Formats: sequence, C-alpha cells, structure tokens
Amino acid sequence: MSKLFEPGEINGMKLNNRFVRSATWEGMADDDGSCTPKLISLMADLARGGVGLIISSHSYVQKIGQASFRQIGIYSDDMIPGLKKMTAAVHDQRGKIVCQLAHGGFFANAKLSGQTPMAPSSVEGIAKGPRKEMTPDDIDGVIKAFAAAADRAKSAGFDGIQIHGAHGYLISQFISPMFNLRADEYGGSIENRARLPLEVFKAIRRIVGNDYPVLIKLNCKEFTEQGLTPQEFVQVSKMMVDAGIDAIEVSGGLVVISPKTRPSQLGINKEEKEAYFKKEAKALKKQVGVPIILVGGNRSFHVAERIVEEGVADYISMSRPLIREPHLINRWKAGDLTESACVSDNMCFQPASEGKGIYCVTEKRESAKEK
Repeated sequence: MSKLFEPGEINGMKLNNRFVRSATWEGMADDDGSCTPKLISLMADLARGGVGLIISSHSYVQKIGQASFRQIGIYSDDMIPGLKKMTAAVHDQRGKIVCQLAHGGFFANAKLSGQTPMAPSSVEGIAKGPRKEMTPDDIDGVIKAFAAAADRAKSAGFDGIQIHGAHGYLISQFISPMFNLRADEYGGSIENRARLPLEVFKAIRRIVGNDYPVLIKLNCKEFTEQGLTPQEFVQVSKMMVDAGIDAIEVSGGLVVISPKTRPSQLGINKEEKEAYFKKEAKALKKQVGVPIILVGGNRSFHVAERIVEEGVADYISMSRPLIREPHLINRWKAGDLTESACVSDNMCFQPASEGKGIYCVTEKRESAKEK
C-alpha cells in the first residue's frame, strides 16, 4: 500500500490517509456568513470522496475582517448551529474537518463589513481606500476574537482548527515586512513581527486545551522583493513549534496583489511545475518535528507519493483539483492513478464571485460540448 493511504495522526486526531483538502473560498455562505445546505453538501461530498482531512473555508472571526462575498463567518454564536450541521455531515461520512480561522485585515472588504479595514500599518500604493493602523486595543480585540472563534469551532464539533497565517491576510500581514511597518513591539525584527500569531495561538490554546489540534498555515515566500523571506519563514515556524503548534501547512504568495504573486498559480501542466513550495517545505522539515502539510500545485499521484516517501512533507494538500474532482482520492485508491483533471486556469473562482458558488467552469464547458 502506498504511504499516501497510510493513516496519520495530528495531536490525537486520527486521519485515514495523507490527503488534505486545503481551505478556499466557495462563495456559498449566506450574506451574514451563516453556513448553508449547499456548503454542507460540498463538505460531505469531499469526505465521501476519500479526503483524509478537510480544512474548511476561511472563516472570518470579526465582522470587520470579512474579505469576500458570501464568505463563511464564525464571529458570532449564531453561526454555531449551521456549523454543527456541517461537521455532522462530514462525520457521517467518516471524515475529519478542521475550521480555518481568518481575518482579512488590510484586505477586508469595507463594502461588506461597513467598516474601514484595519491593518498592521497603513501602507500606501497597494489598495484603494483608507486603512486604519491598528491600535493596541485593536490588536487585543483581534486576539480575543480568534480565541472566541476557536471556542465556537470546538463547540460546533470541528476536529481541530487552523490559523490562517498566509496569503496576505491579517496574521501574515503582521509577519510580512511588506505590510508591517510598525515601530512598536509588533514591528521591526522577525521576533516582533511573529508576536501576533504567537499571541493568537497562545490565546486559542488556553481556550481549547492542549489535546485539541491547532494547526497554522504559513507563507514560505511572497514573490515580492519587499516580502517575507524563506529564512524568516523557518524562523517563524520554529517559534510556533516551540510554542506548541501541532502542524504547519506550507503555502505562499499574496492572493490580492497581482496574478504573479497568487498562491494558486496557473498552468500546472508538467510534473516539474507541481509542488511549487516543495523546496521550502523540505528545508522546514529538517528544522521542526511537527507534521508538515504541503499545498501548491499538487496534481500527480506519483509526485505526491515521492514527496511523502522522501520525507519532504507528511501530508499532501490540494484545493483546485478537488473542486474539479471531489472524489479524486477514491479514484486514486481504486487504482486509476491518472493525474488530476484540473487544468489550473483559476476559472473556478469566477462563479463564486457571481453568487453561484465555486465549481469547475472548464469541466462544465467540456460536459456541455459532449452533450
């Protein structure tokens, strides 16, 4: 049996295999962030399709932190009943699901929240409209909001939580020298820039306890000269591990700057283009003892198998391939090892922006032609 189908474990959370569905934005929540039957059905289908661990949509922990249209929320106890239905649906399919906690920060949507977005620093030339530089009270409020959201996630039946510290959202903004120009204890050195994620994690750990899985997703690079370096990524990761984080998902890029910086890169049509954060994951794996989850352009079973067999990472994380084929893992397990049908065109996000929810546009067009 391939190592990819061997069971895994993250702080007591037992997983059926080494495949992870990486979090994305589906545009399927209600306008207030509540979970919908459509979103519940999607998560259940992923579990039915054989994914070992599902990481949910990026869920905003404060109203002011909402980044996207019909993004799922976890900022209020009112969200818990819908989220309970989601976790129950996944568990009914013998799956495991972790809730990703997020805050848009600099890239929150003022039109959706009705509030001026707040950020580590009011950096010029990146976004239209004003940005409020966060005060100590704002920072304290964010820390408490993440902790309260983690408590809601646990109450809703999630098997763990993941802190979204990547892609240019609030946590990664504090880590990044591109967004964090502060002169106080939260800015300057990498130790200071890592202070907020560490404080968020510690506040969450106090709420959920030591035996509840807490993961983090981190950028290993940002594709900009002013951004985080791979060396700083390793430093931050080691600080998080020393504090007690249970696993790290290695990602990179800035989803809201330009196509060249996006985590979801285009045209992954050759094996050598796959796993485009493999080098950084391998370097980190040598430095830390916690499970490493690798996302970014994973398309072929054989490439994924080599990554795990060679000890580059412990888990293989995918998002777009599972939008195209929710049952991809079961297909591979059944012996059809053809690479993912995903063509990496990023067209799947367009229907979500139009209020139709995320789906593979290319597959729909191909199916229509066949008819």
